[in-house]
Amino acid sequence: MSGSNAKWVFWLLLIIAQSYAQEVLGPIGDLFVHNEVIAPDGYSRSAVVVNGRHPGPLIKANKGDRFRLNVHNSLTDDTMERALTVHWHGLFQRKSNWADGVAMVTQCPVVPGGSFLYDFTPAGQTGTYWYHSHFGTQYCDGLRGPLVIYDPDDPFKHMYDVDDESTVLTISDWQHLPSPQLAEFPYRMRLISMSCDPNFIVWIDGHNMTVIEADGELHRPVTVGSIQIFAGQRYSFILDANQPIGNYWIWAQTGPSVPNLPGILDIGVPVAILRYKGANDSEPVPTASTFTNLLNETQLHPLVNPAAPGKPCHGCADVNLNLPSEIFLHQTAPPIGNWSMNHVIYEPPSVPVLLQIMNGVPVQGLLPSGSVYSLPPNKVIEVSFPVVNLETLAHPIHLHGHSFSVVRSAGTGPQGYNYVDPPRRDVVSLGNTTADNVTIRFVTDNPGPWFLHCGFAVVFAEDVADVKKDESPVPLEWNELCPAYYSFNRTHPGIGQ
Repeated sequence: MSGSNAKWVFWLLLIIAQSYAQEVLGPIGDLFVHNEVIAPDGYSRSAVVVNGRHPGPLIKANKGDRFRLNVHNSLTDDTMERALTVHWHGLFQRKSNWADGVAMVTQCPVVPGGSFLYDFTPAGQTGTYWYHSHFGTQYCDGLRGPLVIYDPDDPFKHMYDVDDESTVLTISDWQHLPSPQLAEFPYRMRLISMSCDPNFIVWIDGHNMTVIEADGELHRPVTVGSIQIFAGQRYSFILDANQPIGNYWIWAQTGPSVPNLPGILDIGVPVAILRYKGANDSEPVPTASTFTNLLNETQLHPLVNPAAPGKPCHGCADVNLNLPSEIFLHQTAPPIGNWSMNHVIYEPPSVPVLLQIMNGVPVQGLLPSGSVYSLPPNKVIEVSFPVVNLETLAHPIHLHGHSFSVVRSAGTGPQGYNYVDPPRRDVVSLGNTTADNVTIRFVTDNPGPWFLHCGFAVVFAEDVADVKKDESPVPLEWNELCPAYYSFNRTHPGIGQ
């Protein structure tokens, strides 16, 4: 890639009520996915949009609501994937593993002209989430948007005055090629990284941020000056609008150890404006700015039931897994590489793992071979991720179906284990040096095959014996996805794969 086509664009999108209120969906609605030429940075290109928008519309619900979201595939651009799935990032899908939306793990993709109803109830879950395609790199081309589940009994409600669609922010990257306001109140801002690759550091001139949530999990408040956020992560922070009425830059830059890609933001760049009610419509006075008091993940301590599950010692879980991760980047622009976990490169199976299980394939025969790990029910699992080689790239990893306790964060060293009150989330940075050995814990209380991934990947086949009886009735339409997908591939070779 060279010239303007190689340009990377990064921006922070502040979704304000005046322009966004008509583009908010409830937990019941339709997502119409199609191709449209858009120009978020002035450069026109075909993209994947949802209900005519990029990012897609905010989906909002209240605690306990049932979601019924019908996804319609009208994609026509053969330069990008045309089949699709939608994953509801951070929702555990208890008893609805079939609705997790991971291509060839929990379903076959929805083909062009087809539709699929995702029907699930995220029992008890509240917080900040997002939805995105989980088919190839399709979400990088636009199939992504925010999702918030509000808690009427939020224990932090006394700390803020405003928490609605006007306080949802998303940050993401954008490429020119397909990928094969505020008054004097505290606001609960919800920051979502919908990035494909880079991590970002975000800060606001003249304002601190009091973090109260990470990845849908409430944490004790911690006040910082800036936040580093990795792909897939979400944070809620309280912003006190206590400065003189005016306009303030919101800044972003890519975090340390991001590869040297064209157009990468290696210094702070103003990407949005925090505008107080009563301020004029001008831009803030130009000035240089650098981030300070960066949030350290180890500052996060869960608000409720803080201890990690199991005995408080390393290697003392019921099941202990060691999954070394590595990537070898080739000197191309952008760089590409071979990703492996536990020395195995993940290759998507031709039949979804869930379908294999439903059809009675024994655990030892589940595909892809070498990438499926059988986990027993109701046990404490500890997973360590030693870094073999990430080529200076600090990389996140996301576990579907669960939140986990981060008992050792990147950069803490061998004395950094915390089983008393470690951060709880569903996306964590693995770090980028061989001294990092990020370690997580969770309990296998949610039967089904769950994807653990970001570049490299494995499938945790959890409580396989109970998957069939624990799963809510699988809709007939789910069974029709694979035949339609295989037929589409036969008539459109090389497209949507």
